[in-house]
Amino acid sequence: MLDIRMIRIRAQEVQEAARRKGLNFDVTHLLKADERRRELLMQVETLRAKRNKRSDIITQMLRKGRTEDAEKEKLAASEGMAHLKQVEAELRAVDGEFETLMFDVPNFISPDTPIGLSDRDNVEVRRYGEVAAFPFEAKSHVELGDSLGIVDLQRGVKIGGSRHYVLRNNGLLLHRAVQQLALDLLAAKGYDLLDVPILVKEETLHATGFFPSNRDQTFAVNGGERWLAGTAEVPLVSLYSGEIVDVTEPLLLGAVSPCFRSEVGSAGRDVHGLYRVHQFSKVEQVVICRADEELSEQLLQNMVKHSEELLQLLELPYRVVAVCSGDMSQKNYKQYDIETWMPSRADYGETHSASNVLDFQARRSRIRYRDEEGQLQFVHTLNNTMVASPRILIPLLENHQQEDGSVYIPAALRPYMRGMDLLS
Repeated sequence: MLDIRMIRIRAQEVQEAARRKGLNFDVTHLLKADERRRELLMQVETLRAKRNKRSDIITQMLRKGRTEDAEKEKLAASEGMAHLKQVEAELRAVDGEFETLMFDVPNFISPDTPIGLSDRDNVEVRRYGEVAAFPFEAKSHVELGDSLGIVDLQRGVKIGGSRHYVLRNNGLLLHRAVQQLALDLLAAKGYDLLDVPILVKEETLHATGFFPSNRDQTFAVNGGERWLAGTAEVPLVSLYSGEIVDVTEPLLLGAVSPCFRSEVGSAGRDVHGLYRVHQFSKVEQVVICRADEELSEQLLQNMVKHSEELLQLLELPYRVVAVCSGDMSQKNYKQYDIETWMPSRADYGETHSASNVLDFQARRSRIRYRDEEGQLQFVHTLNNTMVASPRILIPLLENHQQEDGSVYIPAALRPYMRGMDLLS
């Protein structure tokens, strides 16, 4: 959410951000609702002042025994009250329209964000590692998972329907190993690690910018009384909703959680295997800091480097891309994705995403701090995927496969894999 005062001044920029993000939003509708809302608010305040003044006059008349005059004044007051109720009702309706439109306002777009329509227009920033050329016919992660007895897709579908899976034995250990390695890396960097609720209230998703735009991607529980979050970003940001926090030093938060996404609109896309599933686990980073764009930009770069460090420990080739305007969500100001090489796709596939949201979430969530002058300001929030599994298992299995069908385990994972150096 943006400040309405800023929207009035930068309306054209807001409209351009909506256009570049491919959002159906008309800022003129919001400004008209805002203008009408302010007009009605002034009317209500004027009518309430008249009501209070008339009430005082009636009281004085009655004290002086001017009963007949008081009755006339009461009649006029009754007509004034009816008018006031009518205007108050109109104000409530306009307030509702205004609030709905405010939730549709997109965040601004950073000046260095590439302009484009989809992920095909994302711009490569850097890449790491050499893509392997296998001297044998390489297998997909699905084939490797089956031959090694560590991934059971058929039984996953039998239990939960499409886009579900079962991880067995070393498959489960590998799934847990990458998460624990990620948590240990964050702990070493001073992150506060948490176990947070993933079943959240609807207002929590609104406050963090996931509703209303991502409503169809989210699973409802008990008819919408609660929702299953698609990322721990939601509860991590919400830890401090409605609070005044101390951000003398940035708050570094990390969590591992199950995540759930309905994947509406992705029919036919990546249906085979572990790439696009309904349930997965993710280690998420969230940083809360002062409203300083230079500081939050530096923190964004740091968060991306944390994920890169993990991928380098996993000995995987990857590239970092600057996400274009048309591939960004409503709430993001600037975004980087990390794409890891997946031999079965003969391409890089997204495994990580990092975003600077500025104060967009903080305004919705009412997270503030006191600046050097003691004035309340909204914080900046940032988020980043440290690792998501089982998607990360795709490049792990495929890039580290051996000719005999076994899979090499990177040294950094072996302490979490009971010392194993090979899956066979």
